[in-house]
Amino acid sequence: MEQMNELVESVLESADEHGLWAPHDTIVVAVSGGPDSVALLRILHEISVNRIPLNLVCAHVNHGFRAESVEEAEFVRKMAGELGVPFELAEFDIPSLAKGSGLGPEGTAREKRYQFLIETAHRYGARSVALAHHADDQAETVLMRLLRGSGPSGLAGMRWKRTEKKVELIRPFLRINKTALVGLCRDEGFPYAEDASNLLTKYKRNVIRLEVLPSLEKYNPKVKQSLLQLSEIVGAEDEFMEANAAKCFDELVLMKHGKYTFKRALFAAIPSALQRRLIKLILNYLSADSSTLDFSKIEAVRRGTLQEHPTVWSLDLGGGLICVRQYDTILFSSKPPQRKVSYTYRLSLPHSRLLLTEIGKVMTMTVLEKETFLVQGEDYGKMSAWFDSDELVLPLTIRSRLPGDTIRVMGLNGSKKVKDIYIDDKIPSSERSEIPLVCDGLGNIVWIPGVRRSMHAAVGRHTASVLLLSLEDMEQHEEA
Repeated sequence: MEQMNELVESVLESADEHGLWAPHDTIVVAVSGGPDSVALLRILHEISVNRIPLNLVCAHVNHGFRAESVEEAEFVRKMAGELGVPFELAEFDIPSLAKGSGLGPEGTAREKRYQFLIETAHRYGARSVALAHHADDQAETVLMRLLRGSGPSGLAGMRWKRTEKKVELIRPFLRINKTALVGLCRDEGFPYAEDASNLLTKYKRNVIRLEVLPSLEKYNPKVKQSLLQLSEIVGAEDEFMEANAAKCFDELVLMKHGKYTFKRALFAAIPSALQRRLIKLILNYLSADSSTLDFSKIEAVRRGTLQEHPTVWSLDLGGGLICVRQYDTILFSSKPPQRKVSYTYRLSLPHSRLLLTEIGKVMTMTVLEKETFLVQGEDYGKMSAWFDSDELVLPLTIRSRLPGDTIRVMGLNGSKKVKDIYIDDKIPSSERSEIPLVCDGLGNIVWIPGVRRSMHAAVGRHTASVLLLSLEDMEQHEEA
């Protein structure tokens, strides 16, 4: 009983440190039947009876891999019955399910197992699911991630608790090694099942356990302990950095219409460690699947942002995510760039209002006496333009941009390409197709709203009446 007391104290200490439970919580305990999970159920039961009132539910999954699976399910059912703990069983034919899943047998088994455990927690109104991962599992996890080139979040290993679908997954054994758990079962006479597949090196984790770690232990007998220390230190520092990245996000990132943007100068001012985390955080917000977000993609965004040139670029990050630089603005989106809109409308007197539904704008045309215009003219902004009514050739055409468009700008000899004007004004390429062009009856571009007007039909000393054009958002126009 002495070993049971020691392990109970260790688990209670970890639970208190990491806030794993509170009195009267309902906890679903995942029990495979092996020594680790048998020890977990026994220790949590001991705690619930003699230390802290907890409501336990024993959950077992039969993956259908091995002939002994049915016997193991019955063994776990019997143990739960002896302890007076409710028992829940799920049975899956993983070999069949794996064929169509693309995840392989291990991945499919894991996905189905967690799905069942979380569903069971929801049915019982449980706060958490307890998993029997221990210190040796943690050391193996950290080493596996180290070998595949993981960042700090990966090297922190498995977390003491994390939330998935409003259920906490808790791991009370992360500081307890396997030897202690097997020793408890043997000393206390707790029966358990042996899984022969743990000795098969076709599984990556088993290769780490059976070959890589023993080889490393020749150089450092305490390599597991070193890996555990690494996970503890990195885990705490990772949480600190994550909190700082979240703070940076709040201060630097603007979210609008499902797109995230930040200014290049503000980004350049923060340390590179936070730059990487900020990019990763934005991409995690945009996509639930972060598996494609490797270091090289995040670094491509970071370096592209910091470089002086080119000032305009687009990166496909995979998984439907794109990052676009538009001069001093960096934009992230989960949607492809807007398709180029194409439209042509005619506008002539007496009609004075035109809906441009493709771009959500309204064009209005008003004729004013010159005296009225001279009084009010100062109030018209960049989204308005005025022309000599007698000089402007109607009907007007309002259309989307075409390749090779040019405009004769006031104060400039000859014509200038519309594209070059957009580049000079640093108008992002994604916004260019949204800007309509106004042409006179002869086909000359006379106005680009918010950008330029041409030299045609300028208001002068001899102007008798003024034709005023204005472009507004549909919502603004309706409110007015």
